[in-house]
Amino acid sequence: MFGLTFEKLLIIGVIAVFLLGPERLPHYAAQLGRLVRSLRDMANGAKDRMREEMGPEFDEVDWKQLDPRQYDPRRIIRNALSDADPFAYEPPKPVVARASVNENSAYLQRKRKREALGAGEPAPFDSEAT
Repeated sequence: MFGLTFEKLLIIGVIAVFLLGPERLPHYAAQLGRLVRSLRDMANGAKDRMREEMGPEFDEVDWKQLDPRQYDPRRIIRNALSDADPFAYEPPKPVVARASVNENSAYLQRKRKREALGAGEPAPFDSEAT
């Protein structure tokens, strides 16, 4: 929750006690309680309104599947551009990168030279290398 740990909240509470003093602290605590209660009532009101407008389909929706933290951006774009059902679950497919192999690449040439060296034979030395 916004990176606040219990220790940080405790420190904020102690600072509030010192700043507000014992006379004003109960008043501000009551205001905070009313604010939290009104926010909870608004959230429940929005949920009830959604349930009324969507009807019985509201309870059938799998809300965890619609959690944006579970989406892969590439899959979101792919689903938006396709004609498939956007709410159908499809497991991610493994991505395999394939590249053409150049038999004359420097890496393969060095690898062949290393494999061609016998046991105890020194590696080739390039005097012009930096």
